[in-house]
Amino acid sequence: MQKAYKTERLILRVIDTSYTELVIDYYERNKSFLEQWETVKTPEFYQKQYRKQQIVNDLASIENLRSFRLWIFKKEDMNTIIGSVVFDNIVWGAFLSCHLGYKLDKDEINKGYMTEAIQKGIEIVFNEFGLHRIEANIMPRNKRSMRVVEKLGFYNEGLAHKYLRINGKWEDHIHMVLLNEKIQ
Repeated sequence: MQKAYKTERLILRVIDTSYTELVIDYYERNKSFLEQWETVKTPEFYQKQYRKQQIVNDLASIENLRSFRLWIFKKEDMNTIIGSVVFDNIVWGAFLSCHLGYKLDKDEINKGYMTEAIQKGIEIVFNEFGLHRIEANIMPRNKRSMRVVEKLGFYNEGLAHKYLRINGKWEDHIHMVLLNEKIQ
């Protein structure tokens, strides 16, 4: 597994703790934008020690093949994180599945960056990891996110009522799925 992957316009990196300040900067810049789509964050979430520990945890999860997070940079600016893609809750054995999560900087939406980043991530988890199934759970009102996964070939497997607690409220989610057709 590589530490960095390239797409046409992006570098997707597995980061270490030397990137802690860039992660904090990303979350602080996007705090109000992301809160409508994520769990409630405690003040410690934005502190250096907490963020550093999260990066250490991510690296351990990658090493144990339980998760795979890539942080997104534009090729021309390796000093600013513009988002992340994570393939989480990887289950091996007969399931060969994971959950997809992603977020993008408020100033970079509608430019195709997320579609480009997820496409590369799908290629990695299908071809290098050998996974069979990727699941993405999306709130019905998150139209942008739904468009991204639909463009990538995900299909709707149904609605999960009150699936996740987002910003302090239980939210329904549409269960979107992509199968690796190379695995029979």
